Amino acid sequence: ISEPPRIASAKRREAINAFREPLKLDWKDPKVQAFKEEYDKNNAKVFADVTDVADHIDHVVKLTSIDAVGLGSDFDGVGDSLPTKLKDVSMFPNLIEELLKRGYSETDIEKICGKNALRVWRAVEDFARGQAQ
Repeated sequence: ISEPPRIASAKRREAINAFREPLKLDWKDPKVQAFKEEYDKNNAKVFADVTDVADHIDHVVKLTSIDAVGLGSDFDGVGDSLPTKLKDVSMFPNLIEELLKRGYSETDIEKICGKNALRVWRAVEDFARGQAQ
């Protein structure tokens, strides 16, 4: 979603690998875990923001159309890496507010929040039923 967090994450991974590889340690080794904790203590986390997510939606809409954009969310297993103001599903109103500020209509937002996905799934089901006959 955003370059600064990606760069910070890559630097972190490089530092951890530079520590663990010469020692031939697994990522789950307690020494590696301690190194990660120390690294994180000394290096501020960099996060994308809900505005970056809205920028991404803007970009996809420009590339395709409002009818090709939908939200998907998997908040499990990503640790503390999610954008500020969008850390869990309870924060989706922050994204909707940002889209409204940018001029997206309620109809556009309904499409993004689920109607597009439902339309595509219906088409897939219709196609599958036609193939089964």
